[in-house]
Amino acid sequence: MAGKKGIVRIFKEGWPFIIAALSFLLVRLAIKNPELVEKYYSENFYPHFARIMSSFSRMLPFSLWDIFWTLFIFALLGCIILIILKRLKLRLFLLRLTQFLALLYSYFYFSWGFNYFRPEIEKRIGIEMINVDEKLFRSMLDSVIIKVNENHTKVKPEDYSDVENQVEYSYSINSANLDIEYPNGHRRPKKMVFSNLISKFGISGYFGPFFNEINLNRKILPMDYPFLLAHEKAHQFGVSGESEANLTAFVVCIKSDDRRLNYSGYLALLLYFLEDAQYFSDYHDYLRKLDKTVLEEIQFRQQYYFGLHNEAMEQAHESVYDAYLKSNQVTHGIKDYNDVVELAISWLEQEAKLSPE
Repeated sequence: MAGKKGIVRIFKEGWPFIIAALSFLLVRLAIKNPELVEKYYSENFYPHFARIMSSFSRMLPFSLWDIFWTLFIFALLGCIILIILKRLKLRLFLLRLTQFLALLYSYFYFSWGFNYFRPEIEKRIGIEMINVDEKLFRSMLDSVIIKVNENHTKVKPEDYSDVENQVEYSYSINSANLDIEYPNGHRRPKKMVFSNLISKFGISGYFGPFFNEINLNRKILPMDYPFLLAHEKAHQFGVSGESEANLTAFVVCIKSDDRRLNYSGYLALLLYFLEDAQYFSDYHDYLRKLDKTVLEEIQFRQQYYFGLHNEAMEQAHESVYDAYLKSNQVTHGIKDYNDVVELAISWLEQEAKLSPE
């Protein structure tokens, strides 16, 4: 009897670790079988889960994840105080904490994280990747500058509701070409609870997989809003990689009939191009090709976000996020954002070939 009680007790205390171990094994299996992930998880399980969770989270106007991690921190501090006062045993606290983290790890992958192991977006939507040499890069940079100048317009905070509708509509009509399971639940953009603090880390928005909700920083500039909203919606649709979400957002923005989306999409892509082009000896010649109003907006944008960010906190966030992305098979880590340039060039070149003369 004593032996059976011991086994039962071990199972009662150890079941979260068993689930975490099984989840870890499934992750290893998923990494090696992207086609199975696509078929059984991304195309079947996840859309149903997203619909259920987003139906719940959309009912509340505030970020559930922001509230969750805030309560978690306060609970953690409270437990530490209880340990110091000898009202709580350290051993029990560590056990419960590791149990909780084990379950959180497992829930993350089942709620959204397995999307990291899908086939690459170029395979899913049929992009023929091309070798981008300097000549092609420069030519495409010129083309993007022209588009930015042509589509320049003002986006105002009072436009946000209509912009959200336009982004959603563009997703609905472009979903098939982007290999997206539309509608995939509900997408109610929420404002971060602690935008001032989060701004210091350089975070403009995030998709919260635990409650299937889209969160945007209150401090983002209106010119960035359409693209950033489309980017976070891409994550909600199961597009995991940052460069893939950037490409998806870019396509959604420029395929819209709304000029505000067009401008935000081309501007976002231009900024990634300029980051790669900054080492060219004639870099400033490209800046001179921009209309004065556009260049002034870019300069204002740079100064604005620089004033919000804290360098040490931003670097800390980038280091942690880089490790997180690499642990989920995003090879380039934080640099994955900039990989959108190669993806976009390949997509634009293919679109040009398919377009009627």
